[in-house]
Amino acid sequence: MTKGKSAWKVWLAALSILLTVFVWSRGLQESFSRPSVSPQLSLHQRELSVLAEKAFPVALKSSILGVNPQQSLKDSLVEIPLDQISDRNRIVIASLENSLEKRSLFLDSPFSQTSLQNIKKALLNEPIAKTFQISSLKDFEDIRKDPLLYQLTCKALGGEDSFCIDQQIAKNVSIRLLISQFLPFIAVILGSLLLLRQFWILVRNKNIAWPKIIALPLSLIDMILLVAGGFVVLGEVFIPAIVLPIVGSFTQNLAQPIGDSVKVLIGYSAMTLPPLFILRRQIIGLDTFDEPVDGWLQWRLKPVWKAIFIALKGWLMVMPLVLGVSWLANSLFGDQGGSNPLLELVLNSQDRLALGLLVLTTVFFAPLFEELIFRGVLLPVLAKRFGPFWGVIFSALVFAIAHLSVGELAPLFVLGIGLGLLRL
Repeated sequence: MTKGKSAWKVWLAALSILLTVFVWSRGLQESFSRPSVSPQLSLHQRELSVLAEKAFPVALKSSILGVNPQQSLKDSLVEIPLDQISDRNRIVIASLENSLEKRSLFLDSPFSQTSLQNIKKALLNEPIAKTFQISSLKDFEDIRKDPLLYQLTCKALGGEDSFCIDQQIAKNVSIRLLISQFLPFIAVILGSLLLLRQFWILVRNKNIAWPKIIALPLSLIDMILLVAGGFVVLGEVFIPAIVLPIVGSFTQNLAQPIGDSVKVLIGYSAMTLPPLFILRRQIIGLDTFDEPVDGWLQWRLKPVWKAIFIALKGWLMVMPLVLGVSWLANSLFGDQGGSNPLLELVLNSQDRLALGLLVLTTVFFAPLFEELIFRGVLLPVLAKRFGPFWGVIFSALVFAIAHLSVGELAPLFVLGIGLGLLRL
């Protein structure tokens, strides 16, 4: 193991810090101009409520769907500036209006989607082809793939519920809404109970010592080179500048959602290579004689079921705190925006393959890589150097800032603390 901080490493670390400060400060400033996904999530929830209304359990309808789901959807769409609303949503909101005068406010402007022109004309009672009938709505691809658009336009053009409302879709969406409402609720309750239990244990055993810290015998200079140099400068700046144009040339002929998903997957995979290469070189340089039994990174994956149970338990305890801090921050400061652009892609993706690739990136690759860098390597080294408490705080702060979102800074910081405590 090399302990000496040679001059080139010190200068390289200093340069990495300066570039990282510049990149992160610019990223945090730009996060104010990035839209939040919260309005999209809210709008999507209201769309699902309209679809599920006719099949939803009566006893739960008002508490989950609201008194009038269609009016709630219309109110949400009206808040969007007219020059920012999509052709699809202009059709949706026009279908929710009864008067031609109000419909024309949303439909008078030219449509970029020519496939919706006949629907637009029909809603405005303009002359259209004689062959156009309500029964032919499903012949339009944009309508066929969009149950809400079909249901609302069909009803607006005078169709009966029995023809316009697909009961199977309504039933499926109802089940989906019930799961999406009750699972988080149950998870928060369980997590809160586990938190209270853990707090009670700590109160009763005030002298509980921190667990023994097993860390890679690396210096702070090594950590700067790994995080600032590898993760930020090379991973977030240098590699994307080279890889993304190349990937874009290969994916430009693919269908739009699939092309974007492939580009995100390859781009994210490429940006992990510099820090992983640096980490590998750092580990190779260590004396294997001192390596602990479970390895330097202490994955603790065996037995598998025990590892899964511990991870699930920890996630449940962290979630109420993250949600609570997120709610408090939004209540005090409002929605600051700056959501991860990948979340917007996930929300807007209708293609199953594209969605699968995005989920693979956001749910599997990204968390695995971040845990390796921030909790697998950085946290133990900082905890060994500054103590467990400050090690958790410092690593959580770096983790939160690295996501470049002022609006999500507080909940990500709390998440980093929770995951750090779980790691120790």
